[in-house]
Amino acid sequence: MRREEFDVGEYVDQMGLLLDLELRDEYRDGVVANFERIRAITNLVNEFPLPEDIEVAPVFQP
Repeated sequence: MRREEFDVGEYVDQMGLLLDLELRDEYRDGVVANFERIRAITNLVNEFPLPEDIEVAPVFQP
């Protein structure tokens, strides 16, 4: 299965249209850079392997 590359700039533009949010050109590069950082962090979290036998713990007991 081929995975398409996620275009952060296009995502920012599309979300701006969807939310009817006018993003000034002077801020766009900073917003795209922040989403690139968020993407890198989420990739680390999403790629972290979890054991198959892990269970959800609805209550934390120290």
